[in-house]
Amino acid sequence: MKHPISRPRAAARLGRLPFAALLFAAAAVHAGSFSVVPVRIYMSPNDRAVAITITNEGDTEVALQADLYTWSQKPDGSDDLVLTEDLLVAPPILRLGPGARQVVRLARLAPADMARQSAYRMIVREVPEVTLPKAEKDILLQLPVSLAMSMPVFVTPPAARRDVQCRIARLDARSFNALCQNAGNAYAQVRAILLLRGQDELARFEGGTYLLPGARHSLSIKADRPIAAGPAVARLFFDDGQSVDQALQLP
Repeated sequence: MKHPISRPRAAARLGRLPFAALLFAAAAVHAGSFSVVPVRIYMSPNDRAVAITITNEGDTEVALQADLYTWSQKPDGSDDLVLTEDLLVAPPILRLGPGARQVVRLARLAPADMARQSAYRMIVREVPEVTLPKAEKDILLQLPVSLAMSMPVFVTPPAARRDVQCRIARLDARSFNALCQNAGNAYAQVRAILLLRGQDELARFEGGTYLLPGARHSLSIKADRPIAAGPAVARLFFDDGQSVDQALQLP
């Protein structure tokens, strides 16, 4: 029996984030749309730089700024981002006309960690263009909105591997909690977890949860019907298309 799993898209669009500024005047915020390729960036210890293409998908000019952060996770799986100078993007600020694209270079400045994978985030933000009102009667308090996109960046030594194990606990007759931990030295992205008994699918989780080395995360697995206690298999699917089975006993 086939168990179809959704795959990540080759490119991603942007979500809206509040821009950290208050304007004490009415403003027309020219918020365009843009795309970045690739949306996940891989580097080896031998790579000094990689190319990234940014495209203005809108019909108005857009100004963009890129910032780089070290990316770690707390033991509960929540993200922690800190500005870093380990990497450099050039140019860090650019302006693109409608439909225009530009290749930027992401360069590694810090020596690579050969013992474990290093994880970063590159966040590209739109810098909103603000038009001030001509009529004083239009003055009011407004919070502009910008577009932003966050791309993971991984610098991976040859021996780095993920090692994910999940403990399954029952919450009620139709739901379970999977506490998954990555004991490896490379990231894992759990795309899905299926609970199987023979060829029958009992329950599933679908998402795209990242587990950096040493982190753990709780994932909710739902069933359409009550599931009896007994032996089962948890099949974990990862973003690279690989899967692993873990035998377990459902309580």
